Amino acid sequence: MTDSKVTIQKIIQAKKKGRKLVMVTAYDYPFGLIADEAGVDMVLVGDSLAMVVLGLDSTVPVTMEMMIHHIKAVVRGCKRPIVVGDMPFMSYNTGIRDAVINAGRLMKEGGCDCVKLEGGVDFAQVVQAIVKAGIPVQGHVGLTPQTASALGGFKMQGKDATAARKIIDDVKALEAAGAFSIVAEAVPAPLGTLLAESVSVPIIGIGAGAGVDGQVLVTHDMIGLFDRFVPKFVKQYEKVRPLIIDAIKAYGQDVQASKFPAPEHSFGMSEEALAALKASLEEK
Repeated sequence: MTDSKVTIQKIIQAKKKGRKLVMVTAYDYPFGLIADEAGVDMVLVGDSLAMVVLGLDSTVPVTMEMMIHHIKAVVRGCKRPIVVGDMPFMSYNTGIRDAVINAGRLMKEGGCDCVKLEGGVDFAQVVQAIVKAGIPVQGHVGLTPQTASALGGFKMQGKDATAARKIIDDVKALEAAGAFSIVAEAVPAPLGTLLAESVSVPIIGIGAGAGVDGQVLVTHDMIGLFDRFVPKFVKQYEKVRPLIIDAIKAYGQDVQASKFPAPEHSFGMSEEALAALKASLEEK
């Protein structure tokens, strides 16, 4: 973690220096501020906001407008980390021109520093075109949530030699296309290590073992705020959801018992003003 503004160049250099990169998600201004103060390197405004914030069943329904809305809020809170804007489903799948235009919208309207998109070899040309347009790209291989149904659900990828080799080919294609870093999700730890050894750009793991160049987790999972589903690769550093529920229950009890608001939470009025008010009411 660093004190000065993080840049794409610093992210790339971190791997050469052997410094592990720290990345978390944020979907709004308060969590942007928290991530900034915590000193992380990168903040991902992920389309995972579909499930975590919007209560949807998958990332597929997320629109460009939704992403831009949330990116803008996070950017207001993040002054030091790189903010990565996730390209939603079908914002880059329909052709290179659409991909470049939509990537530009995330940066221009949302204000993020770079974009992230899913896919390897099949999307290398798309990545190359976006990079050529002057927009930094972070790749995403392994388990790609937008196409999870085609992969058999939210399951580990790269189990056998053939599948693992394909993922290695994917990261090499993304590096050649100009991606400055690549997220590897839900792959065997030994494969994660091989991915990091296969390319010169950082591999950011999420369920990819400790042999990669950095880690990313969904903040709401990490702190126990979202518990509908906790993936195997998540470590819960805190469990704040029960604390929040207890606080709201305590507030409700105080309200019902007329303990809140107490005098220290209330505004006063001078005796003279109160007397004058009462007198005016009596006159009517």
